[in-house]
Amino acid sequence: MTQAPGRRERKKQATREALSAAALQLALQQGVQNVRVEDIADAAGVAPRTYNNYFASREQAIVAAIAAERALRVGAALRARPEEEPLADAVVTAVVEQYTDGPDPSTLALLTGNARVRAEYLDAVADLEHPLAAAIADRTDLDEDTATVLAAMVSAATRVAVRRWLATAATTDGLVVVGPEPLDRFLRAALRPAAPALAAVQPGS
Repeated sequence: MTQAPGRRERKKQATREALSAAALQLALQQGVQNVRVEDIADAAGVAPRTYNNYFASREQAIVAAIAAERALRVGAALRARPEEEPLADAVVTAVVEQYTDGPDPSTLALLTGNARVRAEYLDAVADLEHPLAAAIADRTDLDEDTATVLAAMVSAATRVAVRRWLATAATTDGLVVVGPEPLDRFLRAALRPAAPALAAVQPGS
């Protein structure tokens, strides 16, 4: 069983969340280019040197608030799917469920209007690989390497889908105009090539 995090770990997580929340709020209020590390640290009530222990850039901190725990939620969602459900169906459903509650319009405008924030957001999608691999291994009893390969395929497909979806959004005077297709269609299309590999694995195999 996974042990509950201790007081130190909880404090570190709380600090990380405070920093990322402050970074996002400041970026929405002032624009990314006007946000300084000192401002983020001050808003979170910590020293600038503490900020550097958690994030390498302001864009990374901003994205952490947008994508917080999404990868872990995908793994949890997969574990919650019915045991008899084929792995391919379970994985696609878990990913679609957790990635279609997209950013609000203001945050989406931030993503589409700043190339560095958008790049960090797409990189954050790769965080899906490790929790998904663990969930696949738990569900199927696959060895770690095989589960990791399958999770890497899904992570890459999800990143492609999110990138294509973001490319359909345009920002005009702070307003976002999103393309006609919702994110779940991009996700299902991108995940389709991975389905045969996932379908070859049955729960408990």
